[in-house]
Amino acid sequence: MFGFNRNKIKEGLSRTRNSVFGQITTLFGGGDIDDEFWEDLEALLIQADVGAETSMELIETVRKRVERDGIYKAADAKGILKEEMQHLLDGYTPSKIEEHRLVTVILVVGVNGSGKTTTIAKLAHYYQQQGRRVVLGAADTFRAAAIDQLKIWGERAGVTVIAHQENADPGAVVFDSLKSALARKADMVIIDTAGRLHTKFNLMKELEKLKSIARKQVHAAPHETLLVLDGTTGQNALSQAKHFKKSVEITGVVVTKLDGTAKGGVVLAIGKTLEVPVRFIGVGEGLDDLMPFDSKAFVDALFDD
Repeated sequence: MFGFNRNKIKEGLSRTRNSVFGQITTLFGGGDIDDEFWEDLEALLIQADVGAETSMELIETVRKRVERDGIYKAADAKGILKEEMQHLLDGYTPSKIEEHRLVTVILVVGVNGSGKTTTIAKLAHYYQQQGRRVVLGAADTFRAAAIDQLKIWGERAGVTVIAHQENADPGAVVFDSLKSALARKADMVIIDTAGRLHTKFNLMKELEKLKSIARKQVHAAPHETLLVLDGTTGQNALSQAKHFKKSVEITGVVVTKLDGTAKGGVVLAIGKTLEVPVRFIGVGEGLDDLMPFDSKAFVDALFDD
């Protein structure tokens, strides 16, 4: 997989691995499996921000397999837990970003502070490394800082940023971004959107308007709508995601700042609760620190395997 670095994922998840998942590894280190073992495992998974519902379901599935296979030692059950964690994250449709078309349009949503703007620049960098020609659209026109930030990051990534003045019509920015991409023979447009509170009804209506404008300019656009979530906020990120999913057709999630949290287990909760795939994870500040999500590598990194 292009841009995939197993060691970087391992390093980025070191806080999660060395805290709660380190305790889970110790739990599987020896001894017999009994009721106390399952209780301890559930408590640790919840502590890792996997969430109560997801933790209980995960344990039930693992427990059935352990009993079916006649496993009595904790050390022999670790592989089953890892397999079931991976199953929680798999089984989704592949990203439409990779499909061949004249212009691919990606709409990026998320609340302010989630790392949305920097993620957009990192996405642009990632796809440029694959030979794509990328244009960014600064459609978060409600904050001058958001426009300026995207311009700065766009310059760092070496991509064109289409921007209007503060408080300009976001729809006009989307229109101009797509027109510019076609004129420049660019084959990808990534659009930033307003990051006000997800409970604001007007914001959701606005996102629908942006999608409609994109669809009129490019067939079936946007081809992906990515929700950016701050991994350090744990279950709060999941709450945000539920609100967005009610109003916007999210096709994938980007989880940022996983290098800054000990509760990376929230990624498992996202996959299960939202029934939307994690497409990318952020494990650092650099342009190269946004990585395509690989469920096996992620689970292995949690357990230092």
